[in-house]
Amino acid sequence: MGKNVVQKILNSHLVSGKLKNGEEIAISIDQTLTQDATGTMAYLQFEAMGIPKVKTKLSVSYVDHNMLQTGFENFDDHLFLQSIAQKYGIYFSKPGNGICHQIHLERFGVPGETLLGSDSHTPTCGGLGMLAIGAGGLDVAIAMAGGPFYITTPKVVFVKLIGTLQPWVTAKDVILEVLRRVTVKGGVGKIFEYGGEGVKTLTVTERATITNMGAELGALTSVFPSDMQTKKYLKMQGRENVWKPLKADSSARYDEIIEIDLSALEPLIARPHSPDNVCKVSEIKGIKVQQVCIGSCTNSSYHDLMIAAAMLKGRKVHPDVSLTVSPGSRQVLEMVTKNGALADMIAAGARIVEVACGPCIGMGQAPPSGGISVRSFNRNFEGRSGTANAQVYLASPETCIATAIHGVVSDPKDFGAPIVIKYPKSFIIDDSMILHPSEKPEEVTVIRGPNIKPLPKKEPMLDTLRGEVLLKVGDNITTDHIMPAGAKVLPLRSNIPAIAEFVFEKVDKEFVKRAKEKGGGFLIGGVNYGQGSSREHAALAPMYLGVKAVIAKSFARIHRANLINFGVLPLTFEDENDYDFFELGDTIELPDIKNKLRSKAGITVQNVTRNKEIKLVHTLSPREIDVLCVGGLLNYQASS
Repeated sequence: MGKNVVQKILNSHLVSGKLKNGEEIAISIDQTLTQDATGTMAYLQFEAMGIPKVKTKLSVSYVDHNMLQTGFENFDDHLFLQSIAQKYGIYFSKPGNGICHQIHLERFGVPGETLLGSDSHTPTCGGLGMLAIGAGGLDVAIAMAGGPFYITTPKVVFVKLIGTLQPWVTAKDVILEVLRRVTVKGGVGKIFEYGGEGVKTLTVTERATITNMGAELGALTSVFPSDMQTKKYLKMQGRENVWKPLKADSSARYDEIIEIDLSALEPLIARPHSPDNVCKVSEIKGIKVQQVCIGSCTNSSYHDLMIAAAMLKGRKVHPDVSLTVSPGSRQVLEMVTKNGALADMIAAGARIVEVACGPCIGMGQAPPSGGISVRSFNRNFEGRSGTANAQVYLASPETCIATAIHGVVSDPKDFGAPIVIKYPKSFIIDDSMILHPSEKPEEVTVIRGPNIKPLPKKEPMLDTLRGEVLLKVGDNITTDHIMPAGAKVLPLRSNIPAIAEFVFEKVDKEFVKRAKEKGGGFLIGGVNYGQGSSREHAALAPMYLGVKAVIAKSFARIHRANLINFGVLPLTFEDENDYDFFELGDTIELPDIKNKLRSKAGITVQNVTRNKEIKLVHTLSPREIDVLCVGGLLNYQASS
């Protein structure tokens, strides 16, 4: 039987297990990436393992999230990251060099290899034919130490693309269409593999937009074949030598098939407050807006900024709109500066923001109270922008710029003649802001600012878990709900006692006080609990506050893994209706839990307050059970 692209990469990296749906496998990791919001903790964890040097083919540490230096914390942590990289064989991308996913696509991605990153949008490099997976920082630390990455063998969904995109319809509209059909929880346990004749018409940066935002499906990752488009892109980056062809066999089979006719698509937009709340732009055009933002790891490439500049040239941003532009990399910024495109954007009234994630993670450029912001980003969760009651829409750069010019949501199809962007034969190559590891690592002293605190330790699991329900939440609770981002909170990422003070701040301001007073307890969640960012702090900080287990209707993949990594038990209701039998303050108990997990006996939770016994289930592998019983992955690694 022929193999698809996913199977070919998994087979070539398989360490243990069999490629059978639902079974746990371990794969070797070729490359890792971290960013500064998650990297500090990942490197503290790596240090704790006592490994003298990373064992991957390549590991890169990026600084792109915490760029606002309003206090000493961020700069201190940047110095920590730089010195750690020098000492342990890691490349270091300095602040100002760009967003990790954009740079990794440009400078490091290799078709057919595996990439594990401590950021949920790591699948961006799937646009190059990599199997690129987002994970928690501890999983990345294990990979840097030479350990495999464990996953449940995913289903493979074939997205068959036919036809050609019409003028003013973009790759962003392709992924919005997939989200419209599949939803933010429809990709859990799956990898999306793109193919069909339509793929040949998409450039690598267009493919990267699709794989990047595939993270919003809840999927393990997304991947494109490596073909002549891939070779062309790598040649422009001066890296043609790493190219190799990679495509599915003609007889390859898939678990599901989705067909999208590119020629039939129209400009789409995601309404507040979810990336899958998608409709046609034409259906809502005319809504007045106060802010438009271009950028993020989804849409900040050379092509995206050139389109924005061409649309703005000779025009002005509407007087009632604030337009911000965040280039994805220093390469992109330098190129649009030298060819005059940057001047066209500035002349039109655009505000040029630093080469970084910026507004996408609530790091500056928050919308006004109750304001409407249209962004070329990947997430529009409530409050993520930094303004609690803002209404954030997601759309292509083309839709964003048309909107910025007219002051209301606008269909780019009404803009005029289509714009064709001509690519140079080669991109500007300057890797001077990517620092190599030290040739004398033994002489490097790791710099530790006062904000860097020791890792909190988790004790082994008790035989019986008992406590109160500390919080009950609904469906699609994101890691932004659990552990907010933004300029106020993210600088505390290497200080768990400090950052723990903000857990569930946007949901229940009394949560932290309650958790401390009760000595920890339980969380009750709905469907897709923990969707969104890979930030392991959303598991680590609740663990620090004494959360013993989370009982939910279902979990997002990365957050479930992070809970296990830090010794917090994830369980699901056998009958989702039993969710209704739990309320805030109920005392509940999981008796003889370790034995029941290991013996595969039926698990029940006793609601002592209501004298009710509820059946629970889990999908834990024997290895995951062992990890939980000893108190998390670091303890497990130390004992193995």
